[in-house]
Amino acid sequence: MSVPARSDAVESFRRLQELYPVALPEVYGYLRRRCGDPCLAEDLAADTFLQAARSLRDGQVTLVTTPWLMTVARHKLVDHWRRDTRATQVLESSGGADYVDGWDEHLDAMIAQETLRTLPPQQRIVLTLRYVDDLPVALVAEHIDRTLHATEALLVRARAAFRRAYDAIGGGPR
Repeated sequence: MSVPARSDAVESFRRLQELYPVALPEVYGYLRRRCGDPCLAEDLAADTFLQAARSLRDGQVTLVTTPWLMTVARHKLVDHWRRDTRATQVLESSGGADYVDGWDEHLDAMIAQETLRTLPPQQRIVLTLRYVDDLPVALVAEHIDRTLHATEALLVRARAAFRRAYDAIGGGPR
């Protein structure tokens, strides 16, 4: 991959600088809604824009757009959840932490978000990518580095776990 000419690189960085105040609220909002933690969303948004600058610098892209940034943000979130999964597996193997963790629609959404937070990271990943981001199962499988059949099986288990947790929290039929 060739590094862009200096004048092209300067122009690309100038466009990124102009895009930043417009795209940041969208990128941050996307991450905040999915992870539920404002500090984590800020960190992931910063990582997203840092990745954009690196990609421009290295000549991997010549133009950064908001949709491109949203894709990078999605990848950053999935990567975070993967690291979280690995860390949790280490804790669990050493005897550490368990997973506990008009208006009606709003309440249902709040309960659903809380329920999602109680699920293991791999289940959060597939449910979020499939049902929040509305990705097809094949693309979800690609994002989490699993086969299509393994992803389908994980989705079945994740939906069942979500339903049990949702009912236990109080989101079941009223």
